[in-house]
Amino acid sequence: MSKVAAIQMASGPNVQANLDEAGKFIKIAVQQGAELIVLPENFAIMGMAETDKVGIAEKYGHGLIQDFLRDQASKHGVWVVGGTIPIQSSETNKVYAACLLFNDSGEVEARYDKIHLFDVTLAESGESYTESETTASGDKIVVADTPFGRLGLAICYDLRFPEMFRAMAEAGVDIFALPSAFTSLTGKAHWETLIRARAIENLSYMVAAAQGGYHVNGRETHGDSMIVDPWGVVLNRLPHGTGVVVSEIDVTKLNKTRKLFPALSHRRLNCKIKFG
Repeated sequence: MSKVAAIQMASGPNVQANLDEAGKFIKIAVQQGAELIVLPENFAIMGMAETDKVGIAEKYGHGLIQDFLRDQASKHGVWVVGGTIPIQSSETNKVYAACLLFNDSGEVEARYDKIHLFDVTLAESGESYTESETTASGDKIVVADTPFGRLGLAICYDLRFPEMFRAMAEAGVDIFALPSAFTSLTGKAHWETLIRARAIENLSYMVAAAQGGYHVNGRETHGDSMIVDPWGVVLNRLPHGTGVVVSEIDVTKLNKTRKLFPALSHRRLNCKIKFG
């Protein structure tokens, strides 16, 4: 068995302050025995405007945020899923929302660039988001080998696209890491349902690390970071506030569950479709 952790933050516009906060929570997670730690989306900056992240974009491989994550992983001897980091893109005034996986030596094992961008209007609150104005979309699904099992990377809005998670399942995923910053409104409506559904339908663990609270820019995020097992059971969660969620995961138990309940091998998608 292994221990994993999800960190919940309420990040603001000051990058160094956010890194200091993340470092504090990583230390707490390590003290509780976590070997794999997942940070939330935008952990290093929740700016006053969406363009703020463009202003601090880093070249892939070097920069304040990447160096911080590298140092934390190597110092504590843990694997770290670095939430999202604004990485320079070839598109003018746009960054990639990059999720980097660091091993316990501080080396990057995998990079996932957020594919599904949050361009929506919420009728109930009047909130409007156009992530695509400042973020370039990725085009590759990423699953990486770790000592804890095959790890699939996804980010926030990706959660609403089950075909993405099924593609990762076909690549042999055991654990999903999901850095997020769900809005308060959409989180209340859908967060837990979607998290548990993705875990259940793919018979995989889910480590969902969220932004949670009131931010300096006026935004409110849902929080409720949680770790869910392949049967959809919530093993641990943090409904409100900032902090750390830790739980054991057992890939041996996971494989036994898949053997006894082989739903993934029961799919029959080659059937002919008839209309009318």
